[in-house]
Amino acid sequence: MPIMRLYTGEDGQSHIEQIELESHPEYAAMQAAQGIVFRRVEPGYFSDWHCAPRRQFVITLEGEVEIGLGDGSVHRFGAGHVTLAEDLTGQGHTTRAVGDQPRLTATIPLDN
Repeated sequence: MPIMRLYTGEDGQSHIEQIELESHPEYAAMQAAQGIVFRRVEPGYFSDWHCAPRRQFVITLEGEVEIGLGDGSVHRFGAGHVTLAEDLTGQGHTTRAVGDQPRLTATIPLDN
């Protein structure tokens, strides 16, 4: 399964790119992390424009999420999806828990 990298482009907007472990072996190596946080939000939960507070992996364990970008695109992901959130500046992105079940995530803040 690919990792979706959420990052800030030169235009100050958040963008998403797909990362394959075969072409990015650095993500298959041990990562220095601060811990792990589990979070549950109900369907319909919406977080308006925000940047990632730090570099972190966000793994959807249950439920579905829509990530909205400044270009108007919306990207929908379900259980098992991994995002590497690195859009620390700029406009940021939105998130919405969609579907009919809560979204459960594991967030792993990275040291670097």
